[in-house]
Amino acid sequence: MNLRSSWVDLPRLKNRFTVLTLAVLVVFAVLLLRLWFLQVISNDRYRELSEKNRIRYLPVAAPRGPVYDRNGLLLIDNRPGFTIAALRQEVEDSTLMLDQLSRYLGTDRAILADNWQKGKKLPRYSPAPLAVDVGRDIVEQVQENAIDLPGVVTLVKPVRSYPYGDMGAHLFGYLGEITEKELRSGDYNDYRGGEFVGRSGLEQYLESSLRGIEGERLLEVDVKGKELRTLKTLEARPGKKVFLTLNAALQKAAEEALGDQSGAAVALDVRTGEVLCLANRPSYDPSFFARGIRDDEWLDLLQNRRHPLQNRALKGQYPPGSTFKLVTVMAALRSGLVSPDHTVHCNGKFTVGNRDFRCWKKNGHGDVDLKKAVRESCDVWFYEVSLQIGIDRIADAARDLGLGRATGYLADDEKGGLIPDQAWKKKRFKDRWYDGETVIAAIGQGYVLVTPIQLAVMTAAVANGGKVMRPYVVERVEDFDGNLLLRHEPETVRSGTFAEKDLRVLRDGLDAVVNEPHGTGWLARVPGVRVAGKTGTAQVVRQSEEDLDLKDEEIAYEHRDHALFVAYAPAEAPEIAVAVVVEHGSHGSTAAAPVARAIFAAYFQKDILSEPVDADAIGENE
Repeated sequence: MNLRSSWVDLPRLKNRFTVLTLAVLVVFAVLLLRLWFLQVISNDRYRELSEKNRIRYLPVAAPRGPVYDRNGLLLIDNRPGFTIAALRQEVEDSTLMLDQLSRYLGTDRAILADNWQKGKKLPRYSPAPLAVDVGRDIVEQVQENAIDLPGVVTLVKPVRSYPYGDMGAHLFGYLGEITEKELRSGDYNDYRGGEFVGRSGLEQYLESSLRGIEGERLLEVDVKGKELRTLKTLEARPGKKVFLTLNAALQKAAEEALGDQSGAAVALDVRTGEVLCLANRPSYDPSFFARGIRDDEWLDLLQNRRHPLQNRALKGQYPPGSTFKLVTVMAALRSGLVSPDHTVHCNGKFTVGNRDFRCWKKNGHGDVDLKKAVRESCDVWFYEVSLQIGIDRIADAARDLGLGRATGYLADDEKGGLIPDQAWKKKRFKDRWYDGETVIAAIGQGYVLVTPIQLAVMTAAVANGGKVMRPYVVERVEDFDGNLLLRHEPETVRSGTFAEKDLRVLRDGLDAVVNEPHGTGWLARVPGVRVAGKTGTAQVVRQSEEDLDLKDEEIAYEHRDHALFVAYAPAEAPEIAVAVVVEHGSHGSTAAAPVARAIFAAYFQKDILSEPVDADAIGENE
């Protein structure tokens, strides 16, 4: 080997090694820079792509609990509803997505864009609802074009279903989407945007029982959002089952009998306080709220002059008219100042000071004792008796029969009415009480206000021996395994304030109202069942002497009297008490009594269509 040649090549090899080393270093530097770019600079983007390429979380909505009547009839259920939603982290071009979705759905793009903006307030990985409760044909069209709609998903959500339409709508209540303010309040920590909560009635009162527990699905998807497989499923748990004391047949009968009239009807079990029906007319369709009510639908309800959203049975405060005479009778008998034989001559009017107070019967009733006063609703008898006993005794009797305060039916869901006395007027108006105010209060006019459910409680108390029962409609709540979670028991609010002998006197008069000649409640008769009751007519506006001679149809609708009727049956062993108010119905005998008759017929399963009221026994209107 030539040593000189080897020595000469050594520097050349050294240079080559240096170049190679530098090249390797440059390659590693480029790799390190690339890794730094991918892991640091592009970390968020590639993490999102990675998650999109593998895992998708979809909530599984829980159905609200079903509601049944006392006989197990399903009153409120759920049906599958389809929601088109978008996963914001998977939508790269929202403008294109909204344009395409608008075409497929046939929906105004502005509505979809508004829903998209609302969805931005939800947690990032929560689907933003764009179209709620769409039809199956829409769902199929969206799914067929899924490749053009990355990030758009179809969710199946249970929607409240009402098999009987608007029947019982005010009793059941309606739902509304939870608001951003409520979500931030801390009172709805377990809720998420887009959920529906109870806004009124039982849906609100039983929200914690009816609401189920949400489930979830973990899906593996590719970068285009195509589902590859289900990784995990946590089933949703439905809400609890609620059983009511309500009798659906009575509810249906009451609402059909009220028909197009505005008013309310309440039926109670006199022995327990169970609500058998609680009807309101006009009504509304609760399914509008269950799917998400449109602005135009909501506006129509709010602007409707007949106020279909008002729960008249609980919140309608009316002068009770002659139905209040039950109170005046009990106050008079309890005072000891008036006996059943106490007789007053009625010539059609009663004078207090310089003012005449007329009886509803222009020519008067002649000589009237207590029974005749109740049977024929003679105002003059009650005018004179009221001055003997005074307003404070009348007010005390009213409160002892359940009037003047909320009955306790549902928390914060009813009005208390008004029972005036001397102290109330002194505090309210800084003025003393006058005799003229006593006589009109005695017949349920003036300041006196009651709700239909209070009238039903009062009537039940007269029928059951003086016990004021707290009305209730929720009989029990069970989980889906049949385990009892809650049961309501009858509760007596007040008892023993009236002597049984006095109650018997009043009940005898109420029996005569419906079953004796000249009684005003003849249209409440049910074949085979003895009904006892009291008609009432309450003035809405003060009428002039000329107005009193006008026919009903000649009076403007909003100026016509309210019609009322309270009753119980069977008279000899009471089971059910009913109170009916028909707004501007003119006469309790002709407008309200037939509604009560329909309820009694349904309860006792009598066919009143084939057995009309005996025309020979018809009394007079009041």
